[in-house]
Amino acid sequence: MPKPYPKEFRDDVVRVARDREIGVTIEQIAKDFGVHPMTLQKWMRRADIDDGNKPGVTSGQWAELREANKRIRLLEQENEVLRRAAAYLSQANLPKRLYPLVTELAEAGIPVTVTCRVLKLSRQPYYRWLKDPVTTSDRVEAQRADALFDAHRDDPEFGYRFLADEAEHAGQPMSSRTAWRICSANRWWSSFGKKPGRAGKTPGPPVHDDLVERNFTADAPDQLWFTDITEHWTDEGKLYLCAIKDACSGRIVGYSIDSRMQSGLAVNALNNAIARREGSVAGCVVHSDRGSQFRARKFVFALNRHGLVGSMGRVGAAGDNAAMESFFALLQRNVLDRQRWATREQLRIAIVTWIERTYHRRRRQARLGRLTPIEFEAILNTAALTAA
Repeated sequence: MPKPYPKEFRDDVVRVARDREIGVTIEQIAKDFGVHPMTLQKWMRRADIDDGNKPGVTSGQWAELREANKRIRLLEQENEVLRRAAAYLSQANLPKRLYPLVTELAEAGIPVTVTCRVLKLSRQPYYRWLKDPVTTSDRVEAQRADALFDAHRDDPEFGYRFLADEAEHAGQPMSSRTAWRICSANRWWSSFGKKPGRAGKTPGPPVHDDLVERNFTADAPDQLWFTDITEHWTDEGKLYLCAIKDACSGRIVGYSIDSRMQSGLAVNALNNAIARREGSVAGCVVHSDRGSQFRARKFVFALNRHGLVGSMGRVGAAGDNAAMESFFALLQRNVLDRQRWATREQLRIAIVTWIERTYHRRRRQARLGRLTPIEFEAILNTAALTAA
């Protein structure tokens, strides 16, 4: 069963179809974007219903119905928790007596989150109860940290060596190295003696190693992806594009466009790329610069959830992601700098039209044997099926 198209892609195709020039047919638009004409017509009917132009159940109403069903299931789970917890409520002053019930209900299919909320329990103590009790080393570490903090609060000008001496007098002896580690982790610095920081923001630390090292080639699709974010002004303000490019075919496997440059922009582009690729992409290396959007926890979590491997270039080294910079240079010359853009919507339609119609299906590349990215991937997929 083929994967569904991302919502952002469907909305872009509908926008292009609605704003098509006179003489351009729906079939031509569908061909340019690589979808079936009936599929495009179905998307347009759904968009007309959502916009109120035709009668029917809108996507929002379907979402509300799904949420209502979800709420009903949640209420049934909560009632089951209350029913089975009746025998335990008389011992509410002993909360650990309820923990076996939480485990029992989890085995019956009721989430721990629901049970803990109904019984007014915290999940963290429950999970700690499931594991071993607090180890001796953790208890000693906490006592040492308390002693160091007390000394630092009394004398903020003391460094970690003096704090270690004060902690030893308080009955918590430790080495200077241990004191430095605890103070550094908690950012307990001396009030003087620190060098002033440099003006301006410093680049954040990388969350991945550079696995590419300027080798921008791959033997097969979905082995190496490049990603970056570009921006362009309109009369309404900036518009941001996050694109993901396949190193083998040069195809833009996923993209996302928004008026704000946040981590969600990069996450949406990654999810759209995964949704549009056939088969599993686990193990694919995703290379980026050291932008905050690609170092965000949401983006790293999305990589891990899909089994992808992160890679990052150095600070201020544009050549480390030259493959993506070359695509943005083409986009700049062919679309962004061709005219003054009045609205974000106008620029958005121009970008997606150029990517899907021109770059993917009309612009032949010398390194691909004078083939387009779509033709090159079709040949590779045919060869793979024949070999299988």
